[in-house]
Amino acid sequence: MRNLIIALVLTLSVLSCKNETKKDVTNQHKNHNKTSDKKEVPKKKVLSPHTSAMEMIGDAHIHIDYSSPGVRGRIIFGGLVGYDDVWQAGAHNATWIETNKDLIINDEVLPKGKYGFFTIPSKKDWTIMINKNWNQHGKDDYNEKDDVMRFKVTPTILDKITEHLEYKVKKISETEGTISLAWEKVTINFSFMINQ
Repeated sequence: MRNLIIALVLTLSVLSCKNETKKDVTNQHKNHNKTSDKKEVPKKKVLSPHTSAMEMIGDAHIHIDYSSPGVRGRIIFGGLVGYDDVWQAGAHNATWIETNKDLIINDEVLPKGKYGFFTIPSKKDWTIMINKNWNQHGKDDYNEKDDVMRFKVTPTILDKITEHLEYKVKKISETEGTISLAWEKVTINFSFMINQ
């Protein structure tokens, strides 16, 4: 009888330990699931992502660096970007253009180098300014005296919206290319030649 009682106590002890172990494992699983159920904080979407456009045309490397704002249901030209005001042709820092070869734009020579790219949008014609002060925030430090080139282009109205500002450098031949800017329903472009 005494042996039977000892055996019964031992059996109850073992079962009790197994239940405790099961509870611990179950709790660990519950805690683990709680951790994995937590939603990751989504990264904030960049509203004006930094990007670039570039192309090799013959030996010339043309590079445009800019931040690309979105339309997001707004009126852009004549609204967010006022007509007849200087615009840094992008968001945040001024857009810049760099070339490792001299270019001919609008019958003028643009020496190789890095330049700020600014515009003055209007309903009829846009003024393009290529400025020696390429490293500036927005148009804060823009000074017309630093323009190395200034010329006019006529905008084209598009059928569909270009949601994000987009520059393109397009190769026409080994010595010629075009640069374009499109945003909202407006696009402008101009051609250039490599100065041989």
